[in-house]
Amino acid sequence: MGEVIGALLTVVLGLGGFVGVLLLIYTATNALPKRFRERGQIAVFLGPALILLVLGLAIPAVRSVWISLHSDTKGFPFGGLANYKTIFTEKNGQTAVINSVLWVVVGGTLSTLIGLTIARYADGLKGERILKSLIFIPITLSLAGAGIIWKFVYDGPPFNYGLLNAVTKAIPGWPKGLGGDGQRLWLLEHGAYMNTILLVIILIWVQTAFATIILSAAIKGVPEALGEAAQVDGANSRQVFYKITLPYIRPALLTVISLGAIGALKAFDIVQATTGGNFGTSTIANESFTTFFTQNRDGLGSALAVVLFILVIPVVILNQRGQKLAAEVGP
Repeated sequence: MGEVIGALLTVVLGLGGFVGVLLLIYTATNALPKRFRERGQIAVFLGPALILLVLGLAIPAVRSVWISLHSDTKGFPFGGLANYKTIFTEKNGQTAVINSVLWVVVGGTLSTLIGLTIARYADGLKGERILKSLIFIPITLSLAGAGIIWKFVYDGPPFNYGLLNAVTKAIPGWPKGLGGDGQRLWLLEHGAYMNTILLVIILIWVQTAFATIILSAAIKGVPEALGEAAQVDGANSRQVFYKITLPYIRPALLTVISLGAIGALKAFDIVQATTGGNFGTSTIANESFTTFFTQNRDGLGSALAVVLFILVIPVVILNQRGQKLAAEVGP
C-alpha cells in the first residue's frame, strides 16, 4: 500500500512541478516587450509538445530508417537496401505486403460503401436512432476484442463449433465445401488470401459503424434547399443524392476513406487475436512486430516499419485534401 501511495505522490508532484514551471515561464513572458510577448507565450505552450514530438516520433523514425539499412548478420554491418529487397523477394514479406493491400482495398472500400449505403437509406426512417445505435456497437470494442469474438464465429473441429459452422450446417442443401457439413476450419484450410479476407470481414464489421456515423452526420448537414431546388427542376431522389448530396459530403467521404485505409494498413490487433499471423494472414504491421521482437532481426523489422510508413504517406495527403475541401465548402 505504501508503494502505491508513494507512486501516486511522485506522479502528482511531477505533474504539479511541470505545470508550476510552465506557469512561471508564462508569467515571465508577460514581462517581455509587447512585440515579443505573444511569441514567447506560444513557445511556452507549444515548446513541450514539440520536444515530445521530436523525442517520441522524429528521432525514433530516423533511427528506424538507419537501422533498416543495416544487415542482421554478425556485427550488424551496413547493408544498404538489402532488407527492402528481402521484403519484396521473400515469401513472408511478399505475403505481408499483398495482405496489407487487401486490407486496404477490400476492407477500406467495403466499409465505406456499406456505411454510405446505411447512412443514406437509414436517414429519416422511423427507427433510425435504434438502428444506428445497434450499428455503432462494434466500434465500442477494441480491435483485439473484435478479433476474439470473431474467432469464436470461425471456430471449427476439434475445438468448439463456431457460429458460422452452425449456421451453414443448418441451411438445407448447403454445399459441404462451403460449410454444409459444419466441419470447416475456416481460418486454416483455405488459401492464404482467403484466410486474410475472413479477417478483413472483422475490420469491415468494426469500421462500417464509424463510416455510418460520420457520413450520416454529413448527409444531415446538406442544406435541404439544395435538394428541394433540384426536385423542382425535375430531379428524382437518386439524382439528388448523386448530383447534390454526394459532392457536398465529399470532404467527409475522403476523411472516412483515408482513416479507414490507415486503420487497414495498421492491421495488427485482429491478426494477433485470431491467427497470430499464421496460415498466410500476416500483415506488414504484424510481420514487423514478429520480425523485430520475436526473431530479433532488427534491420528487417525496421525496414518493414519504414515500408508501412511510406504507404501511409499518400493516405495522409488524401486526408489533408479532404480537410482542405471541408474548409472550402464551409459550414
